[in-house]
Formats: sequence, C-alpha cells, structure tokens
Amino acid sequence: MRPALSLALLWCVTDVARGQSPRAANPERPTFATHAYAVAPGYAELEQGLRVEGGAGDATAWDYNLKIGLVRQVQFAFFGAGFIHTSAGGGVGDVGVALKLSASVSPRATLALASSVSFPTGDAGARRGAGRTQGGVLAVASVDASRRLHVDVNLGPVALAAGASQPRWFHSVGAGVALGRYGLTTELYGFTAGAGESAEWGGLGAVTVRPAEWIVVDAGGSVGLWRETPHLLFVGVTTNLGAVFK
Repeated sequence: MRPALSLALLWCVTDVARGQSPRAANPERPTFATHAYAVAPGYAELEQGLRVEGGAGDATAWDYNLKIGLVRQVQFAFFGAGFIHTSAGGGVGDVGVALKLSASVSPRATLALASSVSFPTGDAGARRGAGRTQGGVLAVASVDASRRLHVDVNLGPVALAAGASQPRWFHSVGAGVALGRYGLTTELYGFTAGAGESAEWGGLGAVTVRPAEWIVVDAGGSVGLWRETPHLLFVGVTTNLGAVFK
C-alpha cells in the first residue's frame, strides 16, 4: 500500500491452508497487514497494484512485492513503490527487503515474525519517501477459524530509524470469508503516533477473485477513521510465477 505502510502489506482470503499446492497464489495484499504463511521453497510470487490516496498527501502509485521461498517456512521479499505521482511530480518511491519466519502451531494456527528494512530511494521533499532508512518487526498470527473464515492479527513497531523519536506501532485485525473463487475481506488497522507522524486509524474492505490457481485479483478501498488518516482506492493482482530454483 502506501510507502510508509509497505512494511507489511496484505493477504487474500481464499485457500490459505498450509497443505495447498505450491503453485497456488497466496497474496498478502490487499490489506495493510501480512498473513503468517510463506511462499513454498524455490517458488516466487509477485504482488503488484495501483492505489489512489486521498487527503493531505494525495498520491497515485504503483506498488510491488516480490516474494521468494528460500526454505520451508522462510520467505524473502523485495518490495517498494515503483512509481508515485504527487502534486510535486512523479518518480520512484522507497524500496526495501523483508524476511518472514513462519511456524505452524496447530492444524488451524500459524505464527510468524516478519522483519523489514526500507531505504530512502524516493524524494521525501516530494512526498515520495520517508527520507531515511527505516526498519520494522511484526508479530503475526493467522487462524482458520472455520472452513470459510480466516483471521489475521499483526502487532509490532515500525518506522524504526537512527535518531528517530519514539517508535510507531502498527496493529491490525483482519477477517476474510471464502466463497469459492471469490472472497470478501475486512480489516481494522492503526498506527500509533511516533517517528514524527500522527496516529492513524482506518477500516478496509475488498473483494478478491481467483481466475486460476496461480492468480488472484483484488479491488477495494480503505476509509480513514481518525483525523488525517487518508482514504484509499486500490486494485491489484498477485501471480505465482512458479519454481525459480530447486
């Protein structure tokens, strides 16, 4: 989603069981949070999407997240904003890397620790980046509450940087319902004040569709529920690229 939120970003509600085919797409978008699962070892998955942001920081952007399964339950990712257009002009945004360590604790529950670092490749003066290297760590829990209902919970400090003020904490609860090839997902998310930013709270809703096992399309929006939290509209696609190494 937004460059400042790319420390996590996003999941799909359909077919997230750990026994699924390694060729099945399992996106972290379109929510702000991440699920606890990892891409199968040797496989790659590309998430990308367009977003339109309203409010004080009006922007249109193309975001991406390339995930690669290293070994079982370990995932590495390259993410960022490939292009952002604001009132100050257009250009690339910040980019980063992330590592997710996942562990199944029961047939229905999986826990993960997702750490990330983003780099100031975007122009902060034009509102296309943070202007500094930042890190974050998220504790993640994913639970299949029933055959159709899935829940994700995220909590952790983000926007960690040298010389920064108090850390900013991200927290979210998301729930999704699978309806065959289609899905509905909702999320309540928030950021505490810190790192020079005010607190944000929002609610998200989206629909997903899986035309084939290896591809998932999403569309929806987010409504700011607190002060300067921006509204968002987005559309995206996640593609499982198949095996890239053995």
